[in-house]
Amino acid sequence: MGDNNKLCGILGLARRAGKIVFGTEACLQGVKRKNIKLLIVAKDAAERTKTKFSQLCKENNIQLLEILNIEEISKSIGSANKAIIGIKDINFSKEIIKIIDGGEIIG
Repeated sequence: MGDNNKLCGILGLARRAGKIVFGTEACLQGVKRKNIKLLIVAKDAAERTKTKFSQLCKENNIQLLEILNIEEISKSIGSANKAIIGIKDINFSKEIIKIIDGGEIIG
């Protein structure tokens, strides 16, 4: 896994720039509207959530990363209890993937 602090910093920056959506419903809508370039699911998210979004990402050709935990994701974006976030910007997506390098790609 890459540097978690750096990753959380990028997620916070993306949030402040308005380049992410978070939560199940917002991410579902973002995928359907083809607005999401990268989806991040917390390692400790519900298996049902992981399975649902894994399938959805495969169908829509969106990369899915299972990284961090709910607490780390929530803290980095300044919103409580978030297990899934969608990155809407291709440049933020590329930067996150570059930082991860060892992250588990599941979709």
